[in-house]
Parts: sequence; structure tokens; C-alpha cells
Amino acid sequence: MTSFYATIARYYDSEHYDKDEDFPLYSELSEETGSPILVIGSGTGRLMVHLAEEGHTVHGIEIEQAMLDRAEQKRDRQPSLKDRLVFHHGDALKLKLDTQFSLVIIPYNTLMHFLSLDDQRALLKRARAAVKPGGLLVIDLPNAGEAFASQDTEAVILERTFLERDTGHLVMQHSVSRLDRAEQVMYVNWIYDEVRADRVVERTLVPVTIHYFFFSELRLLLEASGFEVDAVYGDFDQSPFEDGAPRMIVVAK
Repeated sequence: MTSFYATIARYYDSEHYDKDEDFPLYSELSEETGSPILVIGSGTGRLMVHLAEEGHTVHGIEIEQAMLDRAEQKRDRQPSLKDRLVFHHGDALKLKLDTQFSLVIIPYNTLMHFLSLDDQRALLKRARAAVKPGGLLVIDLPNAGEAFASQDTEAVILERTFLERDTGHLVMQHSVSRLDRAEQVMYVNWIYDEVRADRVVERTLVPVTIHYFFFSELRLLLEASGFEVDAVYGDFDQSPFEDGAPRMIVVAK
């Protein structure tokens, strides 16, 4: 996981510049629970900054220094948020925090990077210890059913094009993936083709392995960690989790 995000950190904010569809749900939940808030896998601070701008104190755990550097740069550009953004560099399975939180968020596919059952259980048990009595845990994942229903061709797919913010270079992002349905694991090769000013194309190839979760599996993991599922949504508009839903957003207490 570390090497993947170290490689793509410079592209991350440019690639996700317009990702804000999850903000209203997290705003609503944070209004309900209050501060402090913990984001596990906080990346470049996309969600943290949003919640801090709404007046919350937000802590983030991020293992990859290259991602954390970019989050700190965002904090430095907004001095008014300095006291409300607290970054922790380290492994969420090992890092010890003295604070308990009203809301703990494992956002945008982060849990998929924890591949082994031992690591999944360890992370959720740590999340249980981090949540205050009466607080909430939120986990955002894709609906595994959609991936498992699709044809596995291992074709090169153009995912998106975007402009890299620091240079203005056009980047074409492709993927090649293979799904092991027995192990519930997808092997993905991400390909970033960056067109430089001299018209030379610089290719970055970065592999990553992710685990797909089904709801019954995640519910058992949560219950074994001391949580009770409070709600499950199929998207950020809080629509039902059902066949064809794009996401699986689980709220537990």
C-alpha cells in the first residue's frame, strides 16, 4: 500500500479534484456526533479540510509521507484551520492515539487495502477503541456485487483524463485488472500516461491489490469487533443498499 500511494501522490489531487459527492453525508453525520473526528487513511486531506472548514476538529492517520506532505501544504495555505487539522504519520494498525472520537471514518475504499483477515479485524478493533461511547464509525466501499457481475477481460481501460495541477500536463489514466473471485481480491495495474510539454509521453505503471467486501462479511467483522450496524446505504444520498447500488456505506455504533 505504501509504495502505491508514494508513486501516485503527485497525481492524487488532480485526479480527484471534483470528488465531493461524499461531503454532504459526512457533514450530516459530523453535525450529529460533533468533534473530534478521526479519518483513517486521510490521504492528502480532502475530507479533513472539508470537515475542518465546517468547524470540526479533525485528526487523520496516513501511512504514506508523500500524501501527508500534500495534506500539510493544504493546512499551511489555510492558517485559520491550523488548530483544527491534526495529522498523524503512521500505520493505523500500530499507531496509538490518546484521544477518543465522536466519529471515525474509513473513507473511499481505504479498507480494501487491508488484505488479510487478521489486519481487517485488527483495524476494526482499533476503530472500536477509538470511538467514544455513543459515537459512530462510517466505512465507504464499492458494492462488490457490481465488480463480481462484470466480465473479466483484462483489457486496458481508459478510466479518465485530467490535467496535472502543478505542471498543466495532460494525464491519461488507464487500468488493467484481474479479479480473483474465490479470494475476493482484485489485482490492478494503474497506468498514468503524462504528456509533457515537449510532447514526450512519460508512463508511470503502479500495481495495487485490493480486497472486495460483501455486506454479510463486513457485518460479521464489525460485530466481532464490538460494533452494531446502524445503517447501510447504496450511495451518498442515503439511498437503499440493493442490487445495482454503486456503493456500500456502512454506519456502525
